[in-house]
Amino acid sequence: MTPLRQEIDADATGLDADALDRLDGHFARQVDEGRLPGFLVAVARGGRVAHLTVHGMRDVAAGLPVTADTLWRIYSMTKPVTSVAALTLVEEGRLSLDDPVERYLPAFAGPRVYVEGTADDVVTRPASGPVLVRHLMTHTAGLTFGFYHAHPVDALYRAAGLESSTRPGADLAETVDLYASLPLQFEPGTRWNYSVASNVLGRLVEVVSGRPLDVFCGERIFRPLGMTDTGFEVTDEQAGRLAELYGETDDGGGIAPVPGLPLRGRPRFLSGSGGLVSSAYDVHRFAELLRRRGELDGVRVLAPATVDLMTRNHLPGDADLRSFGSRPAHDRPGNDGVGFGLGVSVVIDPSRTEAPSGLGTYGWSGVATTTFWVDPEHDLTVQFLTQVRPKSSHTVYPDLKRLVAAALTD
Repeated sequence: MTPLRQEIDADATGLDADALDRLDGHFARQVDEGRLPGFLVAVARGGRVAHLTVHGMRDVAAGLPVTADTLWRIYSMTKPVTSVAALTLVEEGRLSLDDPVERYLPAFAGPRVYVEGTADDVVTRPASGPVLVRHLMTHTAGLTFGFYHAHPVDALYRAAGLESSTRPGADLAETVDLYASLPLQFEPGTRWNYSVASNVLGRLVEVVSGRPLDVFCGERIFRPLGMTDTGFEVTDEQAGRLAELYGETDDGGGIAPVPGLPLRGRPRFLSGSGGLVSSAYDVHRFAELLRRRGELDGVRVLAPATVDLMTRNHLPGDADLRSFGSRPAHDRPGNDGVGFGLGVSVVIDPSRTEAPSGLGTYGWSGVATTTFWVDPEHDLTVQFLTQVRPKSSHTVYPDLKRLVAAALTD
């Protein structure tokens, strides 16, 4: 366990300390108003942490404060980690982005695509081509989430017991086979739909490597990088540092504790989409690995060219998420000017983004209001950690980006 520490004064790195104080004050007010329990925010320039603030509580009822070594459920920030795991196999020649998934997961042979009808009477047809590994990493496979309630295929996921991505009691292999038995929403590669694809990718890593996902990630990513607080479970020693998970109340005026990931003991379902717990130090290490194009402190996990490939837009025609998304929820300002790489979003047109962003900025967020990004143009990495599952869209991420941009003085 190593807590994150500030390493240099903000002013020495081209950051305005007063502007960063305003950033802290903005989110501290949300804690005072009962909309956040507490938070950690860190801004690094050139790899050195120039701003680190902890505020509020990791457990309100117990009166336990947020500390630099608090543990957080990072949910969908797991997806870039799973992509890195898969890309190590690509580098070894054991996997290709253009391999059909069915080569390793036979249940995906002969996929069918939704044509019309309701969940009770769906018409499908054979897909014109296979689901490829790159489709999983870019969320263009035609898979979905059961909780969307936006398409008949979403309803088929719920009918199959997949409201929360996995059927209770099922492991990753069983769950992925269940995904494969359901129709795709669209032809692979033709639309973007945020989905369970990273779970399929995680299972692919298991089959190709011959290792369980948690073991492989530990061997190839976490231990080499010194990410000792990252994993799919928490030990007895770590448990006291784990933040409580909250959800917004029905009226949107406050927060209350809600059930979170079952992290005590190794989970039966190892979610490559959202199963990890981590610390600010470990998130910083992972972000630095990417910023440094695959190497950190003498440990190389990926080649520079592979990180470059991961962090550029892969949507056809250099499309953004708003224009290439498959459902109404994608048609929102936050998706303007933002494309998608291999497990991360990528800013392709800063003039159209909802909040200020450098060209090529990449990263991802989690459902409990955690986020990280790397801005190569400004040599900047940022993370924000709290534990609130919102019932609707919120302004934490665009506010954070605006406030960080306002602190840049060069």
